[in-house]
Parts: sequence; structure tokens; C-alpha cells
Amino acid sequence: MEQTIILLGASVFALVFGAMLGYFVRQFLAKRRAGSIEQKLQQRIEQAEKDAEGIILKAEQKAKDGLNAAKVEEDERRKNLVKTEQLVLKRESTLDRRNSEFEEKEQEFRRKVEKLKQIEKNLENSEEEIAKKLEDVAGLPREKAKEELIAQVERKYEQDIVGRIRKLEAEGQERFDRRAKEIVAYAIQKTAVSQTQEITTTTVVLPSEDMKGKIIGKEGRNIRSLERLAGVEIVVDETPEAVVISGFDPLRRHIAKVALERLIKDGRIHPARVEEEVAKVQQEIEGQMKEAGEATVYELGIVGLDPKLIQLLGRLKFRTSYGQNVLLHSLEVAYLSAALASEIGVNAAVAKKAGLFHDIGKALDHQIEGSHVEIGMRILEKFGVEKEVITAMKSHHEDYPYESIEAILVQTADAISASRPGARKDTLENYLKRIGELESLAAAFSGVEKVYAIQAGREIRVFVKPEQITDVQAQQLTRDIANRIEEELRYPGEIKVTLVRENRFVEYAR
Repeated sequence: MEQTIILLGASVFALVFGAMLGYFVRQFLAKRRAGSIEQKLQQRIEQAEKDAEGIILKAEQKAKDGLNAAKVEEDERRKNLVKTEQLVLKRESTLDRRNSEFEEKEQEFRRKVEKLKQIEKNLENSEEEIAKKLEDVAGLPREKAKEELIAQVERKYEQDIVGRIRKLEAEGQERFDRRAKEIVAYAIQKTAVSQTQEITTTTVVLPSEDMKGKIIGKEGRNIRSLERLAGVEIVVDETPEAVVISGFDPLRRHIAKVALERLIKDGRIHPARVEEEVAKVQQEIEGQMKEAGEATVYELGIVGLDPKLIQLLGRLKFRTSYGQNVLLHSLEVAYLSAALASEIGVNAAVAKKAGLFHDIGKALDHQIEGSHVEIGMRILEKFGVEKEVITAMKSHHEDYPYESIEAILVQTADAISASRPGARKDTLENYLKRIGELESLAAAFSGVEKVYAIQAGREIRVFVKPEQITDVQAQQLTRDIANRIEEELRYPGEIKVTLVRENRFVEYAR
């Protein structure tokens, strides 16, 4: 038991002693470690102080350098400022000196002006005194003496004065004529419109001689059908591989030519096909007119026109005036008008447009009563064309007074285009006019459907409506037309009147 207590006591003592020993050892180690950290901290503090001293020294050095540089710059600016002040002072002194000199000169000038005024006044007084003395000596007032002197000079040198005036007028007129010719010549040189003569025949080339028989047809049915529908005469003669289409109307000849070329290409030629092709070409011709009008305005560079007005312009492609194609004539007049306007410095755009539309009335002169100038004015007003253009185009035949320079230029350009060599043929126009009157006269009778003048006007074919004209009436109508032609028209030789009354019945097998 005592041993147990002793062991227990020894154990407690050992435990207490070990705890105390561990405490002291831990305290010793902690103090040792703390001393090491403090030492490190002290070293770092010392290092930081050294670094701060270095940075401060560098900053102080930089500040000193900056101050030195600023002082140098300030000294330099101060020197420049001093130089500038010296220069300004020098200039001020120069200006002051010049100003003083200018004032002195101005005073001198004023003194001279006053002196001149005094001299002028003295001269006027002297002139008055001399004039008064002369009047007293001559016994005439000044104005009267002046008139007599001028009259005496005029009587003495009258021939010389008149001759001089006439010479000046002649030289001026010659100079103006020369300048006008130069302007017109230059305008013509700038215009390059290829103008072709429109004749009364058109040649169609055939692939072979055998085609002539097909064109004529059995008992001439094919050729008669084409002539009747197109209103032309087709001449089939000994000309190798060609037939000639004759007619005074270019539109009819064009329709017949295109239809015949298509029939030849197709190879099937009979009255029904002829009628079908002619009708088709007549429908297509409207599109060709539109294309011709669009090509013309595109070439001239004119924009903003109504499509219907362009369509009417294209109709002039199939209209002639004294053998001259009206569309090409209008194009040429437009170019000439614009060139002349540019030469003399007026509105070239107005002149060009007025030149283009100066004959637009001819597109409808066979449908509307009135001259082509009046019809053209109404057309342009309807489609909203500028008033300046209408004013410039309406005077090209001198039906209306000139209201602008452009109007004179359009009239001049029209005369140039019409009068240049080879542009027109007066005899052809008279012939076409006679043919047109012949057709119009026959078409005026009641019951007449179509009228075509053929054989160069030596024959007229009249197609009547069978439901309105009987066979007996047809014979009498033929006589009436012939009598009317004899009474109202003048023509060489004789004119054959052929009247055709044809019934056509159509049924469909379904």
C-alpha cells in the first residue's frame, strides 16, 4: 500500500516537474524566436530608412535639375521677350516716321490741289472773258456762232462725212456677216446627222428566182392580196432575185417589206398568211415607232419626256417632207439649234428641245385639222412641255412673231437643214402631195373603206364596203370619182380608177 502511495506520489511529482520543465523550455524557445523576429524587423527598418534616404536624395537631385532647367528656359524666354520688345519698338518708330512722312505728303498734296483749283478757276474766268470779247467782236451769241461753225463744217466736208459713214457701215456689215457665217459653219461642222433621201420604192432581195412565182401566186392572188392589204404596188420584173415595192407612203412600204420578208423566210405564201403577217407587222410598227423616238431623245440627251410624246416623235420616222425624213430632219435641227445657241451664249437646252419638236405636228396632221405648227403647239401644251420651248418652236415658219432668241435660232436651223445641198427634192414633194390629194379625194365618198394610189399615181384602187354599196352603185361611184378627179385635180396623162367590191364569208369547222 505504501509502495503504491509512493509510486503515485512519484508519478504526480514527475508530472508536475515535467509540466514545469516544458513550460520553461517553451518560454525559452519563444523568447529566442521573438528575439530573432525583432532582429529581422530591425534590419528591415534600417534597410527601409536607407532606401528612403536614397530616394529622397534622388528626388532632391531631380528637383535641383528641374529648377536649373526652368531657370535656363526662363532666362531664354526673357531674352526672346526682350528681343521682341526691341523689334516692336523699332517697328513702332518706323511706323511713326512713315506716318509723319505721309501726313507731310498729304498736306503737300492738298496744297497742290488747292493751287490747281485756283488755276482752274482763273482759266474759267479767262475763258469767260475771251468768249465775251469774241461775242462782242463777232456780234453773235456763243450758241449761234457754234451752230454756224458746225453748219459750215458740215457743208464743207459733207461728202467726206457721208463717205466715212458708209465705209463704216459697210465694214460693220461685212464684219457681222463674216462672224455670222463663221457661227453657222461651226454649228454645221459640229452636226453629224446622216440624212438619207426617202424615195418611192423599196427593193426586197429574194433567195432565188423561183420565189417570184410564189409571191405572185395562183392567178395573182398572193400579190393582189399583199397590194390590197398594204396599199402598195409590187413590181415583179426581170430584175434578178429581187422585187420592188412601190408607194409614196414610207410606212406602207415598210409594212409591205417586213411582211414580204417574213413570208419569204417562212415559205408559206397564200392570201390568209399574207393577211396575218400584214396585220402582225401593223401591230409591231407601234413598238418600232416608240424605239425610234427613244433612240432619238437618248442621242440628244433629253430626259423627262412623256412616253406618249416620245411615241408621237417616233411616228416621224415614217413621214417625209420634200423627200427628207422628218425624224432625221428634226434631229438635225435640234443639233444645229443647240450649237448655234452655244455659240452666241443663249439657252442651248431650250433651243435643242424646240428644234426637236418643231415639226411634231406632222405626226398627226393627217388626223387633226390645222397646220402642223398649231397641231404641234397643242401637242406640246398637252404633255406639259415648257412654255419657252413652245415659244421657240412656233415661229419656225414665221406664222407667229419671234418672242425669243431661241425662236430665231430654231428657224435658222430649220432653214439650214432644209436648204443644204441634197437634203430635199421639191419635185418629189409635189408628187407626194398630189398622190395624197388623190387618195383623200376618193376617200371622201360615202361607202369607201380604203383607197390606195399606185403606179406612180396613174392608177387609184378604191375598196368599198359591200354591205353599203351594191354592184350598180359601185359602177356609178367609179364614174363619180373619175369625174371629181377631172374637176378638182391637175395631173399629166390619165388616171385609171379601179373599184373593188368584195364579199368575204368566214366559217369555222370545229
